[in-house]
Amino acid sequence: MTWDVALILGIDGLANGAVYLLAGLGLVLIFSVTRVVFVPFGDVAAFAALTLAAFETNRMPPTIGLVLTLAALALVTEVGSLLRRGEGARIPKALLMWGVLPVLPCLLAWGAARSGVPASLQIIASVLLVVPISPLLARVVYQPIADASVLVLLIVSLALHFLLSGLGLLFFGPEGSRTAPLASGMFELAEGFTVSGQVVLMVASAIVLSGLFFLVFERTVAGKALRATAVNRVGARLVGIRPARTAMLAYGCASLLAGLIGVLIAPVTTMYYDSGFIIGLKAFVAAIIGGLVSYPMTAIGAIAVGLVESFASFWSGALKDVIVFSLLIPVLMLRSFLTPQAEEDEEEVDQ
Repeated sequence: MTWDVALILGIDGLANGAVYLLAGLGLVLIFSVTRVVFVPFGDVAAFAALTLAAFETNRMPPTIGLVLTLAALALVTEVGSLLRRGEGARIPKALLMWGVLPVLPCLLAWGAARSGVPASLQIIASVLLVVPISPLLARVVYQPIADASVLVLLIVSLALHFLLSGLGLLFFGPEGSRTAPLASGMFELAEGFTVSGQVVLMVASAIVLSGLFFLVFERTVAGKALRATAVNRVGARLVGIRPARTAMLAYGCASLLAGLIGVLIAPVTTMYYDSGFIIGLKAFVAAIIGGLVSYPMTAIGAIAVGLVESFASFWSGALKDVIVFSLLIPVLMLRSFLTPQAEEDEEEVDQ
């Protein structure tokens, strides 16, 4: 391997790491607030990419039907829950929250598909259209079992991923899609070495969005509420923070990140209805490096995953995913050695 090849692989690794960084932040956010390992995160990103591809081919995005279906399920679930609790007076608010609000991005996407808007508005419509997906899934699937164990929630997340894959096949079909580059042109970093504008855009987007993520958590009331819920759910409830509301906010923020990831990766790889699973798994490796609680360590883990994947693809394209996922073994072993172990005292019971 020459230095030129190593530099090219390093740039590709940083671009991949930028994507895994954003996905890892979304996974850590949801887990810290709700204890849910949100496996379908990558599916939402894939749906955003396929939505943008539908816009570019002058087709009506099938995502509209998916969002409307989930909105109907969420509305029925919420109204049924209110009726069982004898809170019928709150049904109009539920209609607004779960019936009207999810329809608004659908109307925007429908208008964008009919009128042939510019590419920038198509990107915005694609991202906004997938934002309701995670909160709607949370209301239908996760909120009724919010107090279940982490293992049960993980099993439900895996089942939900396969359900979304089936819905993706139903709505989008088996064909793959790739969109036009969001940024054209080349940038010369050194003599004889250039980088595409799309790679620069991916890395710059990860840096900017990570900075905004930090500012939201540090400077806004909503961000502080999310942090309080992540630290202590019971304590947050005692000071007037509703964990259910912060959970929906976390799902919405993560869904927004997934939508941005989808439009960023759509020009560089062919996306299928089930392509998001591998993205979510590699982001999960980065989140595990961060212990599912540390955002800075998750960012470092994401860059490491991207670089390892890039160099592993040079040595063996068939084994690159195996090498990436093998990172979990030393990380988990190291955490096991460094984490204090509390030994349980064995009590002798007199017969």
